[in-house]
Amino acid sequence: MWPPFVAALYVGAALAGTPIDRRALVARYNPTRNASSTTTPMQVGNGNFAFGADITGLQTLQRWAIMSTWGWKNDSLPAGKTLADVYDYTGVSLDNHGRLMEYMFDGPAPMRQWMISNPNRVNLGAVGLVFWSESGEAMNVTEGNLTSITQELDLWTGTLTSKFMLNGIPIMVKTTCAQTVDSIGVVVSSPLLASGRLGVFVDFPWNDGSLKFSDPFVGTWKNASIHTTELDAIPRGSIRAKIAHTLVDSTFVTAIGGDAFRIARDSPDAHRYTLRPSSRSGVFSFTTTWGPTSPKSVLSPGAISRSSSKTWEDFWTSSGFVDVFTGSTDPRADELQRRIILSRYLMRINEAGDYPPQEVSLAIISKFHLEMYFWHCQHWALWNNWDLLLRSSSVYERFLDTSIERAQVQQGWPAGARWGKMSDPSGRSAPGQINELLIWQQPHPLVFAHYEYRAFPTVATLRKWAPVVRATADWMAAFAWFNTTTRVYDLGPPMYVVAEDNIYNNTYNPAFELAYWRLGLGIAETWMKRLREPVPRSWTAVRKGLAKLPVNNGTYKVFEDVKDDFWTDPMYINDHPALAGLHGWLPPTEGLDLETARLTTEKVWGSWNISNVWGWDFPLLAMSAARIGQQEKAIEWLLHPLFQFDDIGMPVGGVRVPTPYFPGSGGLLYAVAMMARGWDGSKGTAPGFPKKGWKVRAEGLSKAM
Repeated sequence: MWPPFVAALYVGAALAGTPIDRRALVARYNPTRNASSTTTPMQVGNGNFAFGADITGLQTLQRWAIMSTWGWKNDSLPAGKTLADVYDYTGVSLDNHGRLMEYMFDGPAPMRQWMISNPNRVNLGAVGLVFWSESGEAMNVTEGNLTSITQELDLWTGTLTSKFMLNGIPIMVKTTCAQTVDSIGVVVSSPLLASGRLGVFVDFPWNDGSLKFSDPFVGTWKNASIHTTELDAIPRGSIRAKIAHTLVDSTFVTAIGGDAFRIARDSPDAHRYTLRPSSRSGVFSFTTTWGPTSPKSVLSPGAISRSSSKTWEDFWTSSGFVDVFTGSTDPRADELQRRIILSRYLMRINEAGDYPPQEVSLAIISKFHLEMYFWHCQHWALWNNWDLLLRSSSVYERFLDTSIERAQVQQGWPAGARWGKMSDPSGRSAPGQINELLIWQQPHPLVFAHYEYRAFPTVATLRKWAPVVRATADWMAAFAWFNTTTRVYDLGPPMYVVAEDNIYNNTYNPAFELAYWRLGLGIAETWMKRLREPVPRSWTAVRKGLAKLPVNNGTYKVFEDVKDDFWTDPMYINDHPALAGLHGWLPPTEGLDLETARLTTEKVWGSWNISNVWGWDFPLLAMSAARIGQQEKAIEWLLHPLFQFDDIGMPVGGVRVPTPYFPGSGGLLYAVAMMARGWDGSKGTAPGFPKKGWKVRAEGLSKAM
C-alpha cells in the first residue's frame, strides 16, 4: 500500500536506472540450518500469528511456541478474591505540585501481582512428527538420530523446507503459513509414511503469567490436571477433527484438515494427540488452524502455500527496498544487507499484527509496552508498509477511553488522555512505578499521526486522528507545571525518564522529554490549524514556555537536577543514551542548539557504558551520527560487536533482555531507511552513508522527520 507520491517516486527511479533485482537479493540471504538452535526458532507467520519450528520444520524435538495476537487468558484469581477486587484495586497517592493523585502501584500484593501478570498470552500448542519402529513401537528420536540435516527458509515465498534422514530413510517437510487466517500447511514426504511408521502429534501446554519472558520455551507439558482438552473426531466438510483446549475460563480451538487420518489421545494423563495417516502413499499433507472459536471450514495445504507465496511476493515487490550490497566495496555491506533482509521478514511475522507487538516477539510470552511501539513499528511508515502499520496504529483510537479514564478519573488531571506503558488488549495499564510514571510514550501518537498525514495528506486523515491528537496534547499541557519562581513550565516530578534510572519523586526537566514535548505539541498545534479549528491556548503557552534544555559546560544534562558530574556516575550512564536522541532520533526542536547537541552526542559515545546498552540503543546512536555528518560512525553503530543478529536474523537481546528482542530490528530498519532516503532538510542521496566504499540504492522509501 503506497501513497500515490511514493509510487510515483518508485516509477521515476526505475525509469532513471536499472531497478534493484529484489528477488535475487532476498534469495541471497535465505537462512539455512543443519543443526538446532537453543535460542531461536525458524518461523513462518502472518503478523498476527507465528509458528516456531525446529530442525524438522515442526516442533518434533523442541517445543517452540505457536503464538498469536488474540490468544490471551486470565489465570485464576488469588484465593478469596473476585473480579470486584480487580475493579476496586487502588495504589498509592502522590503529591504532584500540590495535587494529590492516585497511581496504580504499591497496592495490595496478591492483586497487584495478578494484575501485572494478567491477562497473559497463550502458547497455542505444538505440532511434530511421531516415529514408529518396524515392530510398531513408538521411537524416542533425538537430533542425534538424524543425519543429512538441511533446512532452508525461502524468504520470497515464506516456505520452510526441512530435509533429514532417520536410519538412512529420507524425510522432507514443507511448512507454510496462511496470510488471511491463522493456519499452517504442512506436506510431509517419506518412505516411512508408506510403511506406516511416520505420523504427527498435536500437543497442548499449560502456561500462566508467572513465566513472562524468562524462557524461550513457553509453557509446561506436565500439569495435565489443571487444564483440559476435548477431541471432536467427526469430520465436517474440510475439517477432519477439532480439539478444544481450555485453560481456566478461556478456550482455544485447533481445527485439523488435509489428507485423511485417524486421531486418538495418547493418554488421559496428557493432552497429546496422535494422527496416523489413512493412506500409505508416501506423502501426507495436513493443516492446523488456530482460533478462539471453531471455524466453519479450513484451507487446504495447497491454498495455504499459495496464500503464503502471493503475500510474500507482494511484500517484497510493492513496498520500500534498500540495496547496500550491490556495487559496494566495503566488506561490511554484506552483513548489513543480511540484517536488513532478515529483519524485514521477521518483522513482517512478529510485528505486523492488530495490536502493538509484545516486548519481545511472537516467540516468547509477554505483554506489549506502548513506549516501545515507536521502535517496534514506526519503521513501517518509512518503508511504506501502510497496510501493516494501520493494523495496529488504530490502537490509540481503541485505547482512548481507558487513557482518558487513567488521566482524569484515576489520577485526577483536569483534561486529556494519559497513555499507559505495559498494557494488553483491554487498554488497562499494569501496576508498577515505572508503568505509571514513565512519560516518553505520551507524544508517540502525535508522531504516528504526523507520518500518516505526510503519506495521506487528506481531511479524512486529519479528522480520523483529531480526537487522539486533542486528548494527547491536552494531557501534555496539563502535566507541565508552571513554576512561579522561574516563570517557565517544568516537567515533573513525579516521573521516570527514558532510561528509567532516576529517582522518580525529585526529577524534573529531563532533556529528551522536554524536546519531545515541544515536538509533540507543535504537531498538535499544526493539526488543529489544518482542520481550521482553534488551537487551545494551553498548548501554545506550554510549548513556548517550557523550560530550556538543561545544559552544563557545553553539553546537555540528562535532567535539570542531576549533578554536573553525572558523566562519571554509573547510575546515569548505564542505560538508554537518550541524550544522543536529541538530534538524531528527534529532528531539531525549538530551542535545541545544534553545536551543543553535537558535543553531547560525541560525549555520549565516549562516556557511556556501551557494554550495558542493548537493542534500539544502537540504531539511536547511528541516527545521531548520521545527522551530524559522521556517516562512518553511523555504520559502526549499526554493526557494533554488541549489536548482534544470529544466523537467521533474530536480534540478540544482550545482557539486559532476552533473545529475540525485536525493537533492535525495528530500530535498525528505521535508521537504515533514514540514512538511505534522508530526513527533512538532508541533501543528496543516501546522506547517512559514507561515500567511500558504499553504493546505496533505495526504492519506495519515505523521508524521516
